[in-house]
Amino acid sequence: MPVADSSLLDDIEDIVNKNSSPLDVRQENKRHVVPKARRFKQVKEEPIQTDSIIPGTQKIWLKTWGCSHNNSDSEYMAGQLASYGYTITDDSEAADLWLLNSCTVKNPAEDHFRNEIKKAREKEKKIVVAGCVPQGQPRADYLQGLSVIGVQQIDRVTEVVEEALKGHSVRLYGQKKQEGKKTGGAALSLPKIRKNPLIEIIAINTGCLNQCTYCKTKHARGELGSYPPEEIVARAKQSFEEGVVELWLTSEDLGAYGHDIGVTLPELLWKLVEVIPEGTRMRLGMTNPPYILEHLEEMARILQHPRVYSFLHVPVQSASDSVLMDMKREYCQADFRHVADFLKERVPGVTIATDVICGFPTETEQDFEETLKLVEEYKFPSLFINQFFPRPGTPAAKMPRIPAQQVKRRTKKISELFHSYRPYDHKLHEVQQVLVTEISHDQQYFVGHNKYYDQVLVPKNENLMGKMVTVQIVETGKHFLKGRLLSENCVVQPDVPLPLKKGQVSGVSEQVQAEKTSNQNVIMAISLLVVLLAVTWRFYSLFLGTT
Repeated sequence: MPVADSSLLDDIEDIVNKNSSPLDVRQENKRHVVPKARRFKQVKEEPIQTDSIIPGTQKIWLKTWGCSHNNSDSEYMAGQLASYGYTITDDSEAADLWLLNSCTVKNPAEDHFRNEIKKAREKEKKIVVAGCVPQGQPRADYLQGLSVIGVQQIDRVTEVVEEALKGHSVRLYGQKKQEGKKTGGAALSLPKIRKNPLIEIIAINTGCLNQCTYCKTKHARGELGSYPPEEIVARAKQSFEEGVVELWLTSEDLGAYGHDIGVTLPELLWKLVEVIPEGTRMRLGMTNPPYILEHLEEMARILQHPRVYSFLHVPVQSASDSVLMDMKREYCQADFRHVADFLKERVPGVTIATDVICGFPTETEQDFEETLKLVEEYKFPSLFINQFFPRPGTPAAKMPRIPAQQVKRRTKKISELFHSYRPYDHKLHEVQQVLVTEISHDQQYFVGHNKYYDQVLVPKNENLMGKMVTVQIVETGKHFLKGRLLSENCVVQPDVPLPLKKGQVSGVSEQVQAEKTSNQNVIMAISLLVVLLAVTWRFYSLFLGTT
C-alpha cells in the first residue's frame, strides 16, 4: 500500500498566520457569513393515539318501549351503570350514549325504535340497543354495526356501554343456564334505579310455554325460565326495606311460573304474601287462561287477601274457537269464561282486564261478532284493543291478510263498543281505601289505586304520596274515579321506611355509594393525569424528532 507524504499536510492550527491572533483570523474569514434561521422539519401532525375515554364519567340516556318486564330490565341496567359511575340523564341531547330498550310485539313499537336509532345516528350519539327486537332479529339491516345486549345479558350492560363509548361494536346474546337448564336471567339482586321509588317490578320468569302463531316475543325471550321462589321473596323483602309500597309481578306469562322448576304460582304467591307489610299491596301481572285454570281456587283466595289487588290480566285475544285454534292459544272461549266467571263469583268486585286482536288472518265477520258479544257481556273496565300486525318470522306472517280497511273497521267498531259503557258509575259516593303512588299525566292530581286496582285521582297534597288514604268517590269517568279526602286522620303511613330518593340506586347503601363516588373521583384524577402525561410525551417526541 502506498504511504502518504506527510510533508504535504499541515496541521489545521498551522494554517493560521502565526503573527495574528487565531481568533481574529477566524472572525475575518467569516465576515461574509450570514447567520441562517434554523428551520424545523415540517412534520405532518397525527392524532394523538391515547385512550381518552375515562369509563364511568359519561351521561347515558335510556329509553324503554313495551311491557313492565322491559321496564324492569331498564331499571336494572340503569342501576348497574349508575353504580359504576355513569350519570343517567333525562336529557337526550346532553347524553354521550343512548341505550334503547325495544319491544317486538307490534310494528309501531319497532318503528319508533328504528326511528330513534336513526335520530341518534344523525346526532352522532353512541348507541347500545337492548330488548326483544335485536334478540329476535339480530340480522336486521338497521341494527348492523350497533352494540347489542341480549335480554338475558343485562348484567353485562356496563361492559357493553364502555366498549360502545370507545367506538367498538359488541354483541352479547345467549341464555343463562344452571345445571343445563335455562334460568330466569340476570340475578334479581343486581342494583337498580326504580323509575318510581314507590313501585318495585319483579320479573318472576322469562319466556313462556305457548307457541302462539302471531307472537314474536317467544323468538326473543325463548322457552320458560323461572326464578327460584327464595330469590323472588328476597328481592321483595329488600324492596320493602327501601320504602317500596307497591309490588308488581311481571313476566310473559305469570301463570306458567314454576312449571320448569317444579313450583306452582300459588306457592310463590303465598310466600310473598307473608312478607308484604301492612299498608302495602301486590299486583299480579298477565296470565294466559290455560295455566290459571288449574289453580282457580287458590288464586281466588289470594286475590281476596287485603294486601293483594283484586285484579288479574287474562288475555282472550278472540272469542272464536276457530281463531283461537289458528292462533295456537291452547284454550277455547268456554275456558276464558270459566276463569272470569269463577273469579267474579269468588272475589266480589274483581277487575278482569283482557286483550283482543282485530283482523287475525283467519278471522271472519262471524268470528269478530263473537268477540263483540263477549265484550258487550263482560264490559271489561280495562280492554287492550290491537290490530293484527304480521311480525317477521312468525307463522301468521305467512298467512293471507285481511284487507287493511276491513281490519281498521273492526278495530273502530270494538273501540266504539268499549267507549259506550262506563264501568265505574255504580261506585259513585263509595268510601274506598286508596294507595297513592303516582302523578297524573296532566300533573294536576296524585294517582292511587283502590283494592280493585281502579285508578283514583286524589288532591295533589304532598302528604298523601306513598300513603294509604280513605276517600269518598265524588266523580267517575271512563277510565278513572275521583276521590275526596275524608279527613287528615284518614292518611296512614304503610309499615315501611321512607322510600329512596328518585334516581338513587337500590341495593347499594349510602355509605357504599359515597365510597364508590370517592374511588371514582380518584380513578378519574389518575386517568386525567395519565392522559396529560401521554399528551406531553407525544409533543416532546415530536419536538425531538425535528431537531
